[in-house]
Amino acid sequence: MFLPQIYPITDPRITKLSHAEQVKRLVGGGAKFVQLREKYASPKEFYKQAKEVLEIARKNDVKIIINDRVDIALALKADGVHLGQDDLPPERARKILGEKAIIGFSTHSLKQAAEAVKLPIDYLAIGPVFETKTKVKPDKIVGIEGVKIVREAIGNFPLVAIGGITLQNFREVLDAGANSAAIISDLLSQPDKITKKMKEIMLSHFHFF
Repeated sequence: MFLPQIYPITDPRITKLSHAEQVKRLVGGGAKFVQLREKYASPKEFYKQAKEVLEIARKNDVKIIINDRVDIALALKADGVHLGQDDLPPERARKILGEKAIIGFSTHSLKQAAEAVKLPIDYLAIGPVFETKTKVKPDKIVGIEGVKIVREAIGNFPLVAIGGITLQNFREVLDAGANSAAIISDLLSQPDKITKKMKEIMLSHFHFF
């Protein structure tokens, strides 16, 4: 499975932009894998916006992961879903979406991560690594040490680190063993600079690796 080392996630509350506009700007900066996260719009509105995103993505060979909403991912034939601890169980999502769908799953502790690798998922996320403001009730911070511990426990299983990751600290997260660093606020907080920041982080990532 293709898992980018930089994993952008959309957030209309931060940008005041539609998901489609955010994706356009992220793709302009080199993104090839984007998660659409929508916590406030109605299912109908999110479906409408995600449909527009999928049209952009397919023209640019970009994979789109839908946060939480298995129904919307199925209806639009998105590339997959990202599920939280309180969402539809991954086993059910796999039966609904099929073997080719990418399924990611959020974990917030070593215990949850160890259980997650037994599920029919393609990657697991651990976090929040650092303090984050994109969640109303964030889970306890796991820190860089938490990423290292989870990596050791799950072997080579694909691991995404999330929560408070920035252009300044994403290298630490990858050094700690994450395959991918999910970045939200630091990419989106200045909407007019999304493309520029994405290009910068891709270039920085390129030089780093």
